[in-house]
Amino acid sequence: MSKMASLCLNSLPLPPSSQSQPKKLVETSLFSSVSYNSTNGLVKGGGESLKPIVISGNPPTYVSAPGRRIVAVGDLHGDLEQTRCALEMAGVLSNDGQDLWVGGETVLVQLGDILDRGEDEIAILSLLRSLDIQAKSQGGAVFQVNGNHETMNVEGDFRYVDPGSFDECSDFLEYSDEYQDDWEEAFVNWIGVSSRWKENQKSTQNYWGPWNIVKRQKGVIARSILMRPGGKLACELARHSIVLKINDWVFCHGGLLPHHVEYGIDRINREVSLWMRGLNETDDGPRIPFLATRGYDSVVWNRLYSRDSSELEDYQVEQINSILEETLQAVDARAMVVGHTPQMEGVNCKYNCNIWRIDVGMSSGVLNSMPEVLEIRDNKARVIKSKSSAYSELQAADYT
Repeated sequence: MSKMASLCLNSLPLPPSSQSQPKKLVETSLFSSVSYNSTNGLVKGGGESLKPIVISGNPPTYVSAPGRRIVAVGDLHGDLEQTRCALEMAGVLSNDGQDLWVGGETVLVQLGDILDRGEDEIAILSLLRSLDIQAKSQGGAVFQVNGNHETMNVEGDFRYVDPGSFDECSDFLEYSDEYQDDWEEAFVNWIGVSSRWKENQKSTQNYWGPWNIVKRQKGVIARSILMRPGGKLACELARHSIVLKINDWVFCHGGLLPHHVEYGIDRINREVSLWMRGLNETDDGPRIPFLATRGYDSVVWNRLYSRDSSELEDYQVEQINSILEETLQAVDARAMVVGHTPQMEGVNCKYNCNIWRIDVGMSSGVLNSMPEVLEIRDNKARVIKSKSSAYSELQAADYT
């Protein structure tokens, strides 16, 4: 690791911003070996456009993004303010409050756990979808992988849901009904109207506020309708992967193991997606993909690579390193990026930098830590973090 370098926000090598935000965003499918480029989007100044991004799998499993800058953001847990801060630091979101993509041909990857512990979950999902549509017009892309809190909610496990998020579900369900069959427009536009609905919801609260049992039951019912397999939000989550390989890097929430690769990461993605969409039903209901979503060593729950090495014996470190190397070799990857386990020391890498842990607990519902993001260029990674609460100055650590 090279020495730390201090950089002010304006001096970061960020792509140019877009000129305007489209009034209505329209998206086309990008699944099953699809490619796209920026020729139909904004005109870039100087130089030739990069080769098109090619996506294989439904949901995406393998992504070829030649020459792209990749930025990865960890667990967000319903905190919209911190999400915006992280995306601004990553150089992909405008800082004028207009929620514009300014990342050009950058590829953004979010590592899951958008749900639970915060009250703006749907707003964050809507923001990321909006940014993805904008990014594609410029030759970039936004990808998400599902975490354990996404799979828990589709299972109906609402133990970690913030009270305000039940309210958001009620508001969103009512709002989306106004669009009738135009779900896409309703979902993409939610980020632009959610704050107004939240203010209206607060202004109509009665004296009992959060103790209103009927109101809370309404929120639980709304969430159940939206999140159950086949529900609108469950189907939205079904668009995203459990495991995603972009160029030579693998991204997942908890951690990939050799037996996951042997089972097939495209198969894992497909089975979880089908379950979330409610399409693989049996007599007892949708079958939950155990290997991906259940158990301590499932893809979304695995913490093997995120354990504090200071608490491990030497032989344990060697074993974990061996498992990691075997996994990367099996999937033909250079390194793995995971979230799931908050890192008290911030974004870091271990085991010869073959594993990157990027969950910093930034949500106010977790640790309320300063956001940090991982940037990958030409197979070299660095951490971008703020030096002050004002986010006016950033610090970058380069790794070879």
